[in-house]
Amino acid sequence: MARLLLKSEGFSGRVIELRLGVNRFGRGPASDFQIDHPTISASHCQILLEGDAILVRDCASTNGTFIDGQPIREAKLSMGQILRLGDVEFLVESTEVTVAIPKFDAPRPAPPVVLRDGSMICPRHPEARVTHQCTHCREVMCDECVHRLRRRGGKTLKLCPLCSHKCRQLAAEKRKKSFFFGLFDKTVKLPFLGSKKEDD
Repeated sequence: MARLLLKSEGFSGRVIELRLGVNRFGRGPASDFQIDHPTISASHCQILLEGDAILVRDCASTNGTFIDGQPIREAKLSMGQILRLGDVEFLVESTEVTVAIPKFDAPRPAPPVVLRDGSMICPRHPEARVTHQCTHCREVMCDECVHRLRRRGGKTLKLCPLCSHKCRQLAAEKRKKSFFFGLFDKTVKLPFLGSKKEDD
């Protein structure tokens, strides 16, 4: 995280770790970083951490805000520069901004129940059979669990509800479909599927 090192006498060695957003500096109790020195105003300046930039903004202080000896109203701060508030100096030790994204582990459902015929019951829907399996995390699921992403001009993607990778249809459901089409073929005779013309 971005750090300032206090160099002035009486503060030597004190390190200030800046936070994302607005960091208020001053002598007053409303400041995020309270610095008790007569040359620092009650509300002296603000240091903003946004993305990869550090911006210093003077708050109409009595004794001014300076970067490398130059008075500023608002300016970008870089590593190695000297920031001075009144007579108090800070070394910009680091300008690195670290954004930590918390990781949430979704609770995994109980393993599926395997029936005598080899089929499985969906871990999330006890009334449904397993029809799909994730190609990445190997999670099994019923048709209702599968997330579908419809693409314009393309086929629908079937995605895992846990890791969002592709799901494949299990062979059990394919057999059921082929049985249905076999039954359809036996019961419905179409004229263009008639018998071959016999040779004379």
